[in-house]
Amino acid sequence: MEIQIGRGKAARRAYGIDEIALVPGRGTLDPSLTDTKWRIGTIEREIPIIASAMDGVVDVRMAVLLSKLGALGVLNLEGIQTRYANPGPILDRIAAVGKDEFVPLMQQLYAEPIKPELIEQRIAEIKEQGGIAAVSATPAGASKYGAVVAKAKADLFFVQATVVSTAHLSPESTVPLDLGQFCREMPMPVVLGNCVTYEVALDLMKAGAAAVLIGIGPGAACTSRGVLGVGVPQATAIADCAAARDLFYQETGKYVPIIADGGLITGGDICKCIACGADGVMIGSPFAKAAEAPGRGFHWGMATPSPVLPRGTRIRVGTTGTLEQILIGPAQLDDGTHNLLGALKTSMGTLGAKNLKEMQQVEVVIAPSLLTEGKVYQKAQQLGMGK
Repeated sequence: MEIQIGRGKAARRAYGIDEIALVPGRGTLDPSLTDTKWRIGTIEREIPIIASAMDGVVDVRMAVLLSKLGALGVLNLEGIQTRYANPGPILDRIAAVGKDEFVPLMQQLYAEPIKPELIEQRIAEIKEQGGIAAVSATPAGASKYGAVVAKAKADLFFVQATVVSTAHLSPESTVPLDLGQFCREMPMPVVLGNCVTYEVALDLMKAGAAAVLIGIGPGAACTSRGVLGVGVPQATAIADCAAARDLFYQETGKYVPIIADGGLITGGDICKCIACGADGVMIGSPFAKAAEAPGRGFHWGMATPSPVLPRGTRIRVGTTGTLEQILIGPAQLDDGTHNLLGALKTSMGTLGAKNLKEMQQVEVVIAPSLLTEGKVYQKAQQLGMGK
């Protein structure tokens, strides 16, 4: 339904994850009977959760641990890990700096050139330890370092930017990355994103994406919506792009998973994303809270170190438990941020969904009071959902 903003501008209502709720069906099943497996290209994972390619979230150690736990972590090829042979002291400086000095420090630290030999080294380190080597770069970085990544035999390549499209117009002096050609030429599956619309998701699938990332601006450390005024609330964005995926599958027989990326904090958030149509999710701040995370209890976005524009900020998330506790439990907290897999499986059981495809079909209602109704005591005492 269109809403008139004024005489010359109409808009449609879009919904965020906090504004919806999932409705139980007629049947339920034991959570142990649920199947959460999913696939990107030839890679199958037990847990449909990916750790974001952010310097405070994923390093070699985290990528390996996530792989061994059944999930996936993506390493940022344009971050600290590929600019410095020893990232530890650099990460210490980022964690120690005051909030007023953060932006200039990041601009300084990220001015250090990316070293192709470190790209190869980090990929090799992940693979040598039995991890899945999933890596990420912007379209410009992919164009520049794609051959290095191919030589190093990474398992997955994520081409990510705030907004990615196949219809990008560049200055005459710049040759834009041909996404279709890149997907055809790379020897591993290529994931493209981010986008939030049916049309662009369909274009990226036609270009050869092995998966498409959905989300612009909802991330905990992202300020794109404030700085640029750009974005679509996640529930609507996921549902629109899921429709594109389904049409593409009907027309080609090729199923391209969509991944909800950004703004997800709790197990309930993950469940609602999949119910809206996502095949998997990408999260940052929940994993930044892990004892093993490289951010020292801090989290900042991929686009933060812009030389001209602060496209994000550093937030303090603290350390709440081990990676294993956050991902598969046992939960030590009552706010939905621990045992994310257990939350998904329990929700699926409650809704009667045996697998992710059935979870995508559950009933969704608009429920702006979902997180506040009856929670007066939790809010007053800052417990559970009142934190």
